[in-house]
Amino acid sequence: MRRNDDVTFTSSALKIPPFLHHHTKPSLPFFAQLAQTKLSFLHSLLTRARFPNSPLLCSASLSLTRPSSPGSGPKSLPILCSASLSLSNYQLGDSTQSDSVVAQQKSGGASGVHGPSRYDEERVLISEVLVRNKDGEELERKDLEAEALAALKACRANSALTVREVQEDVHRVISSGYFCSCMPVAVDTRDGIRLVFQVEPNQEFHGLVCEGASVLPTKFLQDAFRGGYGKVVNIKHLDEVISSINGWYMERGLFGMVSNAEILSGGIIRLEVAEAEVNDISIRFLDRKTGEPTKGKTKPETILRQLTTKKGQVYSMLQGKRDVDTVLTMGIMEDVSFIPQPAGDTGKVDLIMNVVERPNGGFSAGGGISSGITSGPLSGLIGSFAYSHRNVFGRNQKLNISLERGQIDSIFRINYTDPWIEGDDKRTSRTVMVQNSRTPGNLVHGNQPGNDSLTIGRVIAGIEFSRPLRPKWSGTVGLIFQHAGARGVNGNPMIKDHYSSPLTASGKFHDDMLLAKFESVYTGSGDHGSSMFVFNMEQGLPLWPEWLFFNRVNTRARKGVEIGPALCLLSLSGGHVMGNFSPHEAFAIGGTNSVRGYEEGAVGSGRSYAVGSGEISFPVLGPVEGVVFADYGTDLGSGPTVPGDPAGARLKPGSGYGYGFGIRVDSPLGPLRLEYAFNDSHTKRFHFGVGHRN
Repeated sequence: MRRNDDVTFTSSALKIPPFLHHHTKPSLPFFAQLAQTKLSFLHSLLTRARFPNSPLLCSASLSLTRPSSPGSGPKSLPILCSASLSLSNYQLGDSTQSDSVVAQQKSGGASGVHGPSRYDEERVLISEVLVRNKDGEELERKDLEAEALAALKACRANSALTVREVQEDVHRVISSGYFCSCMPVAVDTRDGIRLVFQVEPNQEFHGLVCEGASVLPTKFLQDAFRGGYGKVVNIKHLDEVISSINGWYMERGLFGMVSNAEILSGGIIRLEVAEAEVNDISIRFLDRKTGEPTKGKTKPETILRQLTTKKGQVYSMLQGKRDVDTVLTMGIMEDVSFIPQPAGDTGKVDLIMNVVERPNGGFSAGGGISSGITSGPLSGLIGSFAYSHRNVFGRNQKLNISLERGQIDSIFRINYTDPWIEGDDKRTSRTVMVQNSRTPGNLVHGNQPGNDSLTIGRVIAGIEFSRPLRPKWSGTVGLIFQHAGARGVNGNPMIKDHYSSPLTASGKFHDDMLLAKFESVYTGSGDHGSSMFVFNMEQGLPLWPEWLFFNRVNTRARKGVEIGPALCLLSLSGGHVMGNFSPHEAFAIGGTNSVRGYEEGAVGSGRSYAVGSGEISFPVLGPVEGVVFADYGTDLGSGPTVPGDPAGARLKPGSGYGYGFGIRVDSPLGPLRLEYAFNDSHTKRFHFGVGHRN
């Protein structure tokens, strides 16, 4: 290409603000969308102005002029033209964006205007490309000079360039993130045109100011900026840091984002964080059928105290979801949802909890099977009738009155529970109970000759308090009075059984005892295959001389291990009684929930016991599972220490094992179990149960 004599290349500066994000504090536009999507996540919250694809302000012009020879006519005039290109970016929310290329032909004798695309493609031969500071001097930091040169793609020595190519390289220099301005300047030398990129580096980072971040950890910010102290601020890296801050809020479901950032004099980066604090929380009751607002039966304060979200906190979607689940577990709500709305222009959020109440309760009837009855046609069937009220006085208090009746046993119960005592900050519940029951006595004393039944009658009244101790742990304490005695088939009270074994500890028709109870429970995830641990202790308090004095400890543990699609479940239980206790309160070993392959209580009846079980369940088809199992139980040689030795009189072995297989089916009543077991005496037995094994 022929050298371009008398050609000049001029350009205006390309500049960007210290920070490429929007500078105005947002008014949290995500609330309008959240009102429609309810609990949709923070997509709209964290939609912010990203780095624009093009710089904010860009202008570059290329002028090619050559003086005409004296006396030459218009046709012999050399090229006289000027091409210019300018770009201006828009701020977020502006209605217009200018990105135009303007070309003009300027000549004293030339006429006609050519389109901009033609002059965009006019090329100028460049002999040398340099990077200098804004005063045209060499950069003190050669690493920044290298960054700028590395960003150039088209502008190379001995290359013919167009305006567009120069402009694109200017963009690349700015996009490297190290410079706040870049101005290309063409200098005519005897060797040709020298293209100089005059750049202004960003300031060095010397400090950070973060405003409005009440929940963002200081250590998170320190770690994010730790490697940048004393170095030139890189806008690209700063954008990554801001993205990580917004990501921190998103991961935790918090309503927060970086709303503004700027580089102050002295290299101080100032971040403004917008966090949506909870301004108010209100409850709105909706009709079950129409969905329209209605008057609720539950007192609003009963619902509000269940919430961990409080006024003044930064609203968290995840915390709100947990609160929704907590309100649902109260058992009185059919549907619960949170609707966040902007609280005027305060930048805060008002929360409206929509709730749909369930019917408060009513009468019901059902049936079941008694695990304590193993002989006689259909003798284990039980019918039940109950009345329940889930929301007494609108305070989520529960009242249950039930009657269960079978051919042999019967239970009448009244339970009144306050799940959270008013004024208590530990979520303590209180249960008052009254119970009158008649249950089979064959677990310890077996059937009488002629299959005459022996039943144990109990009248129980007491009060219990329960509360969470720590995550997955709960504790219960209580005081219970029990009046218990044995009766024969004709309903007459009995002191001794057919083998002359005593049926009471006091020698009277009834034993009275006042029990102080303590129980601690670890529930794991709550699933059947999760870990579980229960420790229970009862202490008889002899406040009256005739009341029994004893201590009973009982514990159960379970551990589940997944092996592919199968679940291996290991369980262990044991207990011991010290002191003077009723013989019918001895630990009975054997049966559906103990050692399978034996009748209920047929292995032994002891003052102590230990039972271990292992089973593997695996899916078969749909809700049907298969299971193989093995059980072992022993009274630890304590059978003779029970008053009257009822186990020895009935020749119970004191220890035994069983194994077998079965199927389980999920049903509306719960898991239905049908198992076929063999014991160490080569006896075969079917077991049927409802619910998982204890």
